[in-house]
Amino acid sequence: MAIDKTAIRDAATVIVLRDRENDPHILMGQRGAKAAFMPNKFVFPGGAVDREDADIPLATQMPDICRDRLGEDADPALVHPLGVACIRELWEETGLILGTLGSWDVNPPADWQTYAETGHVPSAQALQFVFRAITPPGRPRRFDARFFLLDADEINTDLDDFSAACDELSHLQWIALPKAREFDLPFITEVVLAEVAGRVHDTAPPANVPFFKNGDEESLFKRLKGRIANPADE
Repeated sequence: MAIDKTAIRDAATVIVLRDRENDPHILMGQRGAKAAFMPNKFVFPGGAVDREDADIPLATQMPDICRDRLGEDADPALVHPLGVACIRELWEETGLILGTLGSWDVNPPADWQTYAETGHVPSAQALQFVFRAITPPGRPRRFDARFFLLDADEINTDLDDFSAACDELSHLQWIALPKAREFDLPFITEVVLAEVAGRVHDTAPPANVPFFKNGDEESLFKRLKGRIANPADE
């Protein structure tokens, strides 16, 4: 079935933060010149949620506070596939593994075969939901993108080995956080970077999550607080 290019697709993006205490770096790569969405831009690993992501079992789920915020102003059934999409996109675009050692209880679909062959099962506990933005109208592709912060210490493989990555992102590299703005970035990535910079020394999931809700009729800025928000944040 053909994909409606004007439809807003759910997507997951992973911001991997390395050496956050001493010399914070983030993992980024460059999109191709012929890409329909954000050509030539430096971006975080990520992409659209696949239909099969809902059926992939997770060894552990994201923290409850993150799951609550993901379910606000959205279908709660998306929480699980968003976590799965993070792990899949990270593997596909960088060759890095987020998961735990173990065997699969189901036959992995084609997109997960190479991941499963490493002897890992996906685990989402280390993912922290930190940002959400919907692509504004008029773009060739539109996504409802959720951004997840991941401490690089949670990665199960060599942080400098990108040999298993696909060719969707080139020039994969760890960029010093203060220098990231020197690269050719999408506007929303610059906004997210500011949010990440403010969380470098805070390892707990955020109490609320910024949400740029760009609709066809109006654009809003919200903060997602979920059901277990701290009353002091109200």
